[in-house]
Amino acid sequence: MAEELTSPNAAGARARALVPAVLFAVLLGVCGVTLYKIQHRGLDLHEIKSPLIGRPAPVFRLPSLADPTVMVSNEAFAGRPYLVNVWGTWCGECRAEHGVLLEIARRAELPLVGLDWRDERGIAGRYLATLGNPYSVVASDDDGRVAIDWGVYGAPETFLVGADGQIKHKHVGALSIDVWERDFVPHLKAGTAAVAAVAP
Repeated sequence: MAEELTSPNAAGARARALVPAVLFAVLLGVCGVTLYKIQHRGLDLHEIKSPLIGRPAPVFRLPSLADPTVMVSNEAFAGRPYLVNVWGTWCGECRAEHGVLLEIARRAELPLVGLDWRDERGIAGRYLATLGNPYSVVASDDDGRVAIDWGVYGAPETFLVGADGQIKHKHVGALSIDVWERDFVPHLKAGTAAVAAVAP
């Protein structure tokens, strides 16, 4: 029995049994450090930058929420700034920001492209019919593949795409008018100024 316990096979089995515990401890350590930084350094999860900032917006082609026989593509907005707002009827924060989206649409500063993420088409249609539809078009991302391309990990998330087709800003969580004015409008003004500077 003593020989079995000290055999290479037994030692290997004990080492393999420790691997999950060590990995779990490392994961806890990483999470702990991250939470410490958030709490003690004033980091805001809403300000986590996307690696897509400054890069071309991923092109998508999806069925329209209103009519699945019609395809919606963000290529239709090439040459002008637009917003992509990721939402779902199952998302409480999406409902909280809905009035802000309606106000942005009312100001007509730029088109709003809705990306209805992993939702039920009928429920989503009734949701917009009841609360109002701020979107120029709504694409139905039933399987979530486009959201993956855009680096989405929750809803709502909102992306500002510039006239040059590059992603200028990303906001995680519900929009407010203050956030809109502070974080989005300056990008719009900068884009307008840049276009005016190169105009003949």
